[in-house]
Amino acid sequence: MDRSLISNIAHSDHPIAAPVSAANLDKLLRRTKLGEGARILDLGCGEAMWTLRALELFPGSTADGVDISSGALAAAAKDAEARGLSERIRLHEMGAAEFRAAEPYDLVLCVGSTHAFDGLTPSLHAIRQLTRPEGLVLVGEGYWETPPSPELEAEIGKYPDLAGLVAQAEEPGYRTIYAHTSSSAEWDEYEWSWTGSLVRWAMDNPGPDGDTALAAALEHRDMWLKGYRGKLGFVTLLLRHTS
Repeated sequence: MDRSLISNIAHSDHPIAAPVSAANLDKLLRRTKLGEGARILDLGCGEAMWTLRALELFPGSTADGVDISSGALAAAAKDAEARGLSERIRLHEMGAAEFRAAEPYDLVLCVGSTHAFDGLTPSLHAIRQLTRPEGLVLVGEGYWETPPSPELEAEIGKYPDLAGLVAQAEEPGYRTIYAHTSSSAEWDEYEWSWTGSLVRWAMDNPGPDGDTALAAALEHRDMWLKGYRGKLGFVTLLLRHTS
């Protein structure tokens, strides 16, 4: 059972795939104020929930979604068809760093996927080459709300605090024009959905795959409840090019 399938199952009840509520997702997207005919790119789109909602909010827009998970892209295609959006979105099964654009985009999303470029700074440098000079970026990234122990940082990763993250995001030539910091309730909804969806699937599918799914859920839950809950934050920044 590969990690992409585990991730698909874990996000089945929370397809936004980030600690962000549906209401705040809409608020973030509306703040982009995209014009008629806007071009949107979602790097690491998963099931493309962010992109499909953007297409609904901005009827004249079109989009490309990029992800390495065939299962997530299949779910995105099915959802796009159900929403009547199939003609306005193209889905690409490849690594985000491998994608090349024929034309620049008005909005590029990279929410929880900066690892595809080995971090926030290289992600934003790469994204700058994909956006119009006046283009926008929605990037979602973790930060430490309180300094972690060396053991927790080694397990979760090195992140700055919120002020440091904003400075890091702006350094490649951006300014922050809006942001949403995820609440503890949004985090809990995301994590209980992530772990609970896997536990339910494991109980419904006894056998080796079920055992693997259950082990992944319990390991993740312990890491969250005993480790980063209340310590790790998540912010979604709306950035605009300075030039």
